[in-house]
Amino acid sequence: MTRFVERHPAWALIVIIAIALALWLIFAVWPPGLEDAIGRKRVFLNAVFNGITLGGLYFLVASGFTLIFGLMRNVNLAHGSLYLFGGYVGYAISASTGSWILSFIIAFILTALVGVLLQVIVFRRMEGQDLRQTMVTIGLSIVFADLMLWACGGDFYQIQTPNWLIGPIELPLITAIKSSGEPVYLRYPLVRLVIFAASVVIGVAMWLALNRTRMGMIIRAGVDDRDILAATGVRIQVVFVLVFALGAGLAGIAGVVGGTFQSLSPGEDIRFLLASLVVVIVGGMGSIPGAALGALIIGLAEQLGSVYIPTYAIVVTFLIMVVVLALRPQGLLARR
Repeated sequence: MTRFVERHPAWALIVIIAIALALWLIFAVWPPGLEDAIGRKRVFLNAVFNGITLGGLYFLVASGFTLIFGLMRNVNLAHGSLYLFGGYVGYAISASTGSWILSFIIAFILTALVGVLLQVIVFRRMEGQDLRQTMVTIGLSIVFADLMLWACGGDFYQIQTPNWLIGPIELPLITAIKSSGEPVYLRYPLVRLVIFAASVVIGVAMWLALNRTRMGMIIRAGVDDRDILAATGVRIQVVFVLVFALGAGLAGIAGVVGGTFQSLSPGEDIRFLLASLVVVIVGGMGSIPGAALGALIIGLAEQLGSVYIPTYAIVVTFLIMVVVLALRPQGLLARR
């Protein structure tokens, strides 16, 4: 951070001002003129929290994608299909057993097994052949989409939120002041906050595993020079299968999360594949902190855009990607 400030003082000043302005908008009591200009503070805060929690969901999908694509250099454009498959599995388990937690476990296991099959049958035969991987996984995503449409139909599904997470929680953020002088606080769905907190825990655990453990050292060494690593006796293919399984399993977990506070339907696989691509491009390939930052930026841009400029909300997301590609092609927090 100190190096960034020294090398880019103007950008550092802009970032500090932007952060200060955002904190003031969130915590301060808005004057009447500001509410007349941009609307009620409650709408703004809901959009901000929706963007942050959506960013948590995008991170879960994109973190698996950045493991597979950014670290292992496998172009898996069927990653969105893994998300939707995990969501459907989670819905089936939740509906049949009534257990929300069990749906996460089963979705992770089954999606990870599909990932293992993809790595062993498809990617191991095409190592280093990016174009071939791209074309094959596009074809697989179409096949998977049709199979899921045949099995689950074209209906919308939503996973039932457990009773202990139903309802809003009052947050210490003032949205308005009553005529009596009593403050009105923001109430926000508890399930979204819990899921976001879980995504933060998963992100920190992944970063620690990749940067502070022997297994993480082996994975990074295998990406940089797998031949030398294999010569030391490490079974690199087994390591890569485990990493691919983890990335696929995270997509399955994200499917259950998405099915809980959004919905599951045909087409969601393409949507979340595109979101993962944008997040990884913005944050930087192979970087877990980059995936987190990219997911947060894209989630906030989508939700704030849908509230204040709904006609151009989707354009904002891709405009951010274009700006990052123009100014910093490797991504904001690219892995060195």
